[in-house]
This record gives sequence, C-alpha cells and structure tokens, in this order.
Amino acid sequence: MGMYPQVEVNLSKLAENIKETKKRTDACGIVIAGVVKGVWADLEITRIYDAAGLAHIASSRVEQLAKLKQAGVTTPLLMVRTPMTCEVEEVVRFADISLQSEMQVIAEMNTAALEQHKVHDIILMKDIGDLREGIFQLDELTCAAQTIENDMPGLRLVGIGTNLGCYGALDPTPSKLSELVETAKAVEEIIGRELTYISGGATSSVPRVLDGTMPARINHLRIGELMLLGRDQQVLRGYDMPFLNTDALTLKAQIIELKEKPSRPQGDSVLDSFGNRPVFEDKGMMKRALLAIGQADYGALLYGDTPAIIPRDPDIEIISASSDHTIMDITKAKRDYKVGDIIEFDLWYTAMLHLFSKESVAKVYINRL
Repeated sequence: MGMYPQVEVNLSKLAENIKETKKRTDACGIVIAGVVKGVWADLEITRIYDAAGLAHIASSRVEQLAKLKQAGVTTPLLMVRTPMTCEVEEVVRFADISLQSEMQVIAEMNTAALEQHKVHDIILMKDIGDLREGIFQLDELTCAAQTIENDMPGLRLVGIGTNLGCYGALDPTPSKLSELVETAKAVEEIIGRELTYISGGATSSVPRVLDGTMPARINHLRIGELMLLGRDQQVLRGYDMPFLNTDALTLKAQIIELKEKPSRPQGDSVLDSFGNRPVFEDKGMMKRALLAIGQADYGALLYGDTPAIIPRDPDIEIISASSDHTIMDITKAKRDYKVGDIIEFDLWYTAMLHLFSKESVAKVYINRL
C-alpha cells in the first residue's frame, strides 16, 4: 500500500521517453543534456538518464550535481545556472561543464580551476531577446570569448548557448535560433576555431526538431520536462508527440474526508491563507472529497489557467486547495469513492518540481529495468 501522498515513477516509460526523444535528436545531429533539476536530481531517475547515452546530465543546483557525482554518475555533469560567486569552487569540483554569462564569475571560475588543476568547460550564454541570463550585446560577447580563449587557461570555451521561453516566453523560431548560429560564427571567427556546441535552448526548442526547421548548426539541447512528463508541448502548444508517455509520473493522494456540503462558503468572506479573496460559484449541495495534500506539497494550485495537478478521473474536479488539503468535487464521479481511496493525478512542471523537493512526499519506483 505504501505511504501517501506519493509520486509513482514508471522507470520503463521514462526510459522509453528518453530513447524516443534521443532517436529524433540524433537524426538531426543534436545531442541532449538531460535536465534533472525538475525531479530534484532523484537518483533512481538519474540512473535512467545515465544509461541512455546522453551528452550531459544537467541541473541548476550544485548540491544536486555533487550528489550525482558522489553517487557514481558517469555522464558529464552540466551546471545550467550561472554560479554564485560563493559556489564557484564547488561548481568546478562537481560539474564538468557550465553555462556562463558574467565575466566576474568566469574569472573566478578560471582561478578555481587552476587551483584544482583542472580545465573546466564553459558554454557562453547569449541573450537573444528572452531577457533572462546571457550577454546581450554581440561585441561584449565576442570580447568575453576572446578573453576566455587567450587569458584564462583554466577554462575551455566549448560552446555558445541561449535560453528561450523560461522568462520572456519567447518562441524559439527558426529565425531566432539562426541569430544564435550567427553569434557562434562571430565567436569562431574571433577565436579562430570551431565550437563544439551551439546550445539552442530547452524543451521549447524540440518542435524545431520535429518539424525540420532547426537551423543546421544547432547541435545541443537541454531537455527536462519533455522526457519526464511529455505534456507541455503537446497540450499547451498542440504538437503531436505520440512517441511520448505522458504517465511516466503519477501523483497519488488519499481521501481523508467525504461529505455533502454547500458549494459556496457560508457567511462573510475575508482573505484566505494566501492573501487572496476567492470567488465561489453556487452550485448547490456538492459531494466533496478532501485529500491529504496541498499547496505546501505541489506549490501553487494553478499552472497558468489550469490546475497544477490534473485528476485522471475525468468526472472529478479540483475546487481549491489550502496548504495541506485539496478539495475535490466528486458529485459526478462514476466511481463510488470511499475514505482511504487513492486519487491519481498527472502533473505540470511546477507541481513536479515541488513534489520532488519534499521529503514528506514518498517516491515509489515501478518497472525497473
């Protein structure tokens, strides 16, 4: 039976997602950095990545990379957030390669690499309009590249990369990605050699692979959500990806109360525990299931305009959630739910991220390879 709430991980379905995604990127000459920060670098999941023949395994947290290195992960590890100055030494120690955008940090990375008798690989990030990390001006970026190449023997410039969609929601169109290729060419002209990687973004760039519009020299993608959940590009952007399992991860939560109650709170309303003033539609009496899971477990209730967790039973609906409870309308459910029964959910990315960070949420693994 196990303890609840729990996330059940179907390892064989996850392996299929990685294999099928890699098959399609391989055909385009693109290698994958498998991003595991969304599952808090879970070791069981990361071992599936480690066996898949990916170019890198990636996280934004140096403590996660340290855990993976110490656990014996053999795939090169990639730090996908510009390091804080206070963690430079650890990034050099535990990451084989990192994304970089700030020259002060890069200079300190060089010093740390020399002190550790290492040569650390970096991908220099170019901001092509999404306005998160990256050097915005081309001349500043080429100057940085030249400095790294000529004056920083502890570092090896192996690529140019960009981020699209995570902050500014910029679409990775072929023309935008072509800007990145032109940036890489300018850097190559300055340093007099070809770069190993042109890293064209993350999951949001995969549609360019599927529709055949990825600029030819883009050869590296940092993919997380696509292989873990398989939902974002299919549901939100309408790309048909039948090769992906959307149920490799399942949230399971237990019913702790079943009651017939009014659908609208009775009395004068004030602010709720999150500082909001909710509005409730009066639907009359409602059969309600109270679950022992809440926003303390999966983060904000909404992912955009939809719930962050999606009931697999199409006849039930999430009404609301507090820190420790999720309230469901089960009035129309065909199943005769009882206290102690388990309700299963699909996940959006933010819910997955929060659930894997919580020790109070059990992780259960099935179909081990």
